[in-house]
Amino acid sequence: MILHLDIDCFFVSAHRIGKPELENIPLAVGGRSNLSIFDSKKSVRELSCVEGAFTSSILSSNTSSYKEYFVDKGKVKGIITTSSYEARAYGVKTAMSVAEALRYCPTLKVLPPSYPLYHELSHKLKAILQDEIPQVEQFSIDEFFTDVTGWVEDEDVVEFAYKIKKRVKDELGIPISVGIAKTKWIAKLATNSAKPFGVKYVKENEVDEFTKNIPIEAFPGIGKAYQNRLAKYFIKTLGDIKPKKDLFYSWGKSGTQLYDRICGIDREKIALAQSKKSIGLGRTFDPLANRYELKRRLAILCRHLSFLALKGKHNPLTYSLNIKYKFGECSKANINTNRLFSELQFKKEVIKLFESCDLHKTHEIVQLNITLSNFEENKNITMNMLNLEDDRKNSKLGDSLHKLRDKFGIDIIKSGVEL
Repeated sequence: MILHLDIDCFFVSAHRIGKPELENIPLAVGGRSNLSIFDSKKSVRELSCVEGAFTSSILSSNTSSYKEYFVDKGKVKGIITTSSYEARAYGVKTAMSVAEALRYCPTLKVLPPSYPLYHELSHKLKAILQDEIPQVEQFSIDEFFTDVTGWVEDEDVVEFAYKIKKRVKDELGIPISVGIAKTKWIAKLATNSAKPFGVKYVKENEVDEFTKNIPIEAFPGIGKAYQNRLAKYFIKTLGDIKPKKDLFYSWGKSGTQLYDRICGIDREKIALAQSKKSIGLGRTFDPLANRYELKRRLAILCRHLSFLALKGKHNPLTYSLNIKYKFGECSKANINTNRLFSELQFKKEVIKLFESCDLHKTHEIVQLNITLSNFEENKNITMNMLNLEDDRKNSKLGDSLHKLRDKFGIDIIKSGVEL
């Protein structure tokens, strides 16, 4: 039996801990692209201990007020990342601009984010779950799958879910909802019906009845493109999919997998070992045309990514760069290498990538993203990598820098180009 656990309105719930004045009012947490990484002054940043999809690795502490964080040159900026149920009643939604949310709900209280707090709570929640259940998968910062097969009898699973829910509320002060089913994705779907702060158990013989009227966009993995594809076959609900087995199976592995998940017959196991396949870092900022400043920002992003690569003992062989221009054009490039990873070499290659894929050199840029992937395990590093004199020197220097940054902070040593 699979349990899916999801924290209700996570960011909002985190801020409400120990603050009764924030209860029962329209409340939201907003966000802006964190540009403090590019400041010349030293910032306090922490390394997250949370693993899983959609989680950041480097966290900047934030003590800003609403005005300091959201108001820029007299304009309210930022988007809503989480809203309370009281705010949702006014139409406030995730990804809505803060300015628009305030028009929908003038009494809305909007808070700046506190990512170290969220990651600390997520880490504590995982520890509680691991104390109660042997098999736990962290799916995102506020979502977990657990497999209680052989641990809890089917007839006791609902009572067990309420026990977990109560312990989390008592110890952490955050509300969670729990979906229960024989399969992962039906359990996740059940959680939506359990909210707020409830438990929903979908038995194996109840799957068809439970899913038949649910819109297709509510199912994990059915995005806009798939919705448009299904619309051509007049498929609007999950119930419409059940008699279309031959159609979905004709679409190969992805269609077969989706059909089985929706019908609750997939039997996918939860993922216990979660090794990273890539690490990335990027920022969105006001339109910027100065290429020297853009290269400075790239160097800063490279420093932070290098720290993460060394911390995780990764030797990435592929570097990728994505550029987004002011009016929506995008450009990207990547390079494959067989060299031993070092911060110095990485910065040089990224600057080269930027110069080669900056196709509109007079256009302003609003976003830069760098990704490291194709990790080579240390045991597989070839002698060719180790025999390059420059690589050996750069690797030794990089190790020394990493030890200092690990002890005193990521900003303790910067290269000249960053200043």
